[in-house]
Amino acid sequence: MLIVHVSIHVHPEAVDAFIAATLVNVRQSALEPGVARFDFLQQQDDPTRFQLLEVYRSADAPARHKETAHYQHWRDTVAGMMAEPRTSVKFDNLFPEDEGW
Repeated sequence: MLIVHVSIHVHPEAVDAFIAATLVNVRQSALEPGVARFDFLQQQDDPTRFQLLEVYRSADAPARHKETAHYQHWRDTVAGMMAEPRTSVKFDNLFPEDEGW
């Protein structure tokens, strides 16, 4: 499993449009065979800050995700909504230990 946390900060006036565009991407991403989980989170004390919590079944699944039409459409749609470039951090899952998910 590969887990990616993507941090996103959007302009206040773009929050609603960002949520709408991202929900389309998240729903489609969750259907990809290489995706185990794809969560979309909004920070409670700052609604302009978001996290994507992406859990992939293999190391090459993120690259396949970025080749999809829904990801590319999302990327292009939300680019101007961001207050700063998005960042990501990759994690290895240590627990549960290979319990079939």
